Amino acid sequence: MGYGRGMAPFALWNKPPDERSSMDLLTMSGIRKSFSGVPVLNGVDLHVGRGEIHALLGENGAGKSTLMNILTGSYTADAGTTTFAGQDITGASIKAVEKAGIAFVHQELNLFNDLTAYENIFLGQEEVGPFFSLKKKSMISKAQELFERLGVDIDPTMLVSDLKQSQKQLLEISRALFFDAKLLILDEPTTALNTAEVEHLFKIVRNLRDQGTSFIFISHKMPEIFALCDTYTVLRNGTFVSEGRIADTTPREVTSMMVGAAISERGAYEPRETGDVVLALDHYSGPGFEDISFEVARGQVVGLTGLMGCGSTELMQCLFGIERPQGGSATVRGKRLHGGSIHEAMKAGIAMLPSDRKENSVVPDMSLLENMYLSEQVLSAKSFVINKRREQERFEHYQKLLSIKANSSSDSVLSLSGGNQQKVFMARWLNTDAELLLLDNPTQGIDVGAKAEIYHLILDLAKQGKTVVINTLEIPELREVADVCYVLYEGRIVKRLEHDEIDEQTVMLYSTNSQDIDRTVETNE
Repeated sequence: MGYGRGMAPFALWNKPPDERSSMDLLTMSGIRKSFSGVPVLNGVDLHVGRGEIHALLGENGAGKSTLMNILTGSYTADAGTTTFAGQDITGASIKAVEKAGIAFVHQELNLFNDLTAYENIFLGQEEVGPFFSLKKKSMISKAQELFERLGVDIDPTMLVSDLKQSQKQLLEISRALFFDAKLLILDEPTTALNTAEVEHLFKIVRNLRDQGTSFIFISHKMPEIFALCDTYTVLRNGTFVSEGRIADTTPREVTSMMVGAAISERGAYEPRETGDVVLALDHYSGPGFEDISFEVARGQVVGLTGLMGCGSTELMQCLFGIERPQGGSATVRGKRLHGGSIHEAMKAGIAMLPSDRKENSVVPDMSLLENMYLSEQVLSAKSFVINKRREQERFEHYQKLLSIKANSSSDSVLSLSGGNQQKVFMARWLNTDAELLLLDNPTQGIDVGAKAEIYHLILDLAKQGKTVVINTLEIPELREVADVCYVLYEGRIVKRLEHDEIDEQTVMLYSTNSQDIDRTVETNE
């Protein structure tokens, strides 16, 4: 029988450390790890109880990934011990850790798109009949039985490439549970999920928790952590900071533990003067959206939001020339955009920071310096000579301005954390003197400290006269920066919200089109 919220796992926190450790499912004690003589983990402790959802928290670079790689056998600790289900697994191999019952569901899922769902589950452990024939019917039946037990709506015979992202996430979890995983590590599992999909995932996780399965939940989204998790551990700069019950703390306290100081109020939202209209959309339509009309003034921050697939990303892509508009008009400083040309958009002073940093921003073979001046070089393509001295000066300017943590401009962009990479790509566009910045989920996958810095930067840019359109699913993010917000539903604007009107309940009401349902009910009554 598993433990629910408020039962046995929480009782452990009132026990002495030695006694509590003996009751834990997982105990990691005094874990140390260095790379090339540089300490990454300095005597870290981690305790996870049976039937418990445990949040592992810390900024990028805090040591979370290294600790999990040691737990799963990818790295060997320099010192310390790991006990799981009463067995010493210190230094165990990846295969031994999996056999013990620990599974790691990575942010980048390890699925084969050209295989079916059931084939992914049984991969490497296929059921074989006479003459080495595969027992397909048996495997399909067992996969279907598993999905039904978990409440997962997946056809076992469907190709993984045809599954939605949320289904892929659940398939990865199902595969782990099929082989009796007792502890699942979920690394940023909601990054690509909409609100309804997140709630469905959380329902499944809670049910499994109540049946005795334990989870380590890694996320930068505080609302999710406080909605789902039972207990927490905070790491900072490779050092254990704190552990406890989620019910006994607050998001602000946890964030303060993570960054080592109280959250700065420097970037707190405040109204500011705006100038002339920079961007004007008039019944603008394109792939995934239609009939969009609004204006954005100089120095204004305008938010776009809605459920995933609402059309906000597609709107930005059209403005930046990735897609061609199908109707209406878009003007920048009174000059019409014809669309379908990124170069045209860039010449008009438009910049875009795409949501998928890895796919659409990172050029892995280029240094930080080269990644930073890439867009500027595209605009000045007629110049055959790159002034490296000038580019180095610009790099140093933006490194200081944006607080980019990097040793040298010649370093690989992949050597930086997600938050610092995002700052490099912001600098890439600031380097072009772009006037209109389109930011598509700019803080996706980065920690709370880096998020706060991005918010500060957006507000500072607005004060300097830059015009910003930010698309995000995170409502607290809009509260931090947006002067006004447009909520989209199925490709159309359904509500304009002033800054003081932006809150989770209101946005969700219009994102799901529930206001029409409420009106219908009222009318019928």
